Amino acid sequence: MPYACQGVYNPGATMFQGETLLLLRVEDLVGKSHLTVARSQDGRVDWRIETEPLLSPEHGAGPYEEFGCEDPRITYLEDLKKWVIAYTAYSPFGPGIALATTEDFRSVERFGLVLSPNNKDAAIFPRKIKDRYWMLHRPSAGDIQHIWLNQSTDLIHWGRPWCVIMERGGPMWDGVKVGASTIPIETPEGWLILYHGVKQFAAGPTYRVGAALLDLEDPRRLISRIDHWVLGPHEHYEMTGAVPNVVFPCGHTVEGDEIHLYYGAADTSVCLAHGRISLILDELRNHRV
Repeated sequence: MPYACQGVYNPGATMFQGETLLLLRVEDLVGKSHLTVARSQDGRVDWRIETEPLLSPEHGAGPYEEFGCEDPRITYLEDLKKWVIAYTAYSPFGPGIALATTEDFRSVERFGLVLSPNNKDAAIFPRKIKDRYWMLHRPSAGDIQHIWLNQSTDLIHWGRPWCVIMERGGPMWDGVKVGASTIPIETPEGWLILYHGVKQFAAGPTYRVGAALLDLEDPRRLISRIDHWVLGPHEHYEMTGAVPNVVFPCGHTVEGDEIHLYYGAADTSVCLAHGRISLILDELRNHRV
């Protein structure tokens, strides 16, 4: 990083002007988070990182981002010719869902809170379905934390909530809580959803990644959900850090059949994993609900 920070993790990702662009969650030495742009020709090395954040609690954020801007997901919307950034706005009121749009990743138009606390892990679908925008999110009702869908005609007013993926409870790897990871991926078989799930061990929680498939024209319908996790903490940098035993994706890019998955490790660093969409879909066929 070009400036001092406590950690950098949980980046959103997209392709912009032929390059991989990450929107990094950077935790400063005070403890608040802001979002900073990084660019790379190949998405692996030689990152060019901005010295000033794109979104921060200091730059016109208002009271609902007083404690920071966290965990962005980036969606390009062809009908608007803009990227929409869904992120967690954190304040004394708790975490809520905020949106902003940009055309150049140099400046943003803030929409402010669109879903009130306590709510996190918002990801907007990359196209309209039935003339509406759709968003995954994870409201918290005490210890109950499932993945829900909301709809909107204007990106500001969201309603018609629908629970689509539930935490499984008990000893399951995703038994304590679940939340959307990256934005949905459109495939011929449905919307591929990557999500994080948590299991509570005696030593603390472990965050892993799972996969599910939603219907293309009615994303409220869950088609399949793999019963085991597909990515979990294994390397030392995933098992040790500010929050041990965490892999937490917020962004991906897709090149043909290959997905490049950018994720936070132990709330300390940014990592990259690769996978084949076709192999994930093959496994999902064996786990119809």
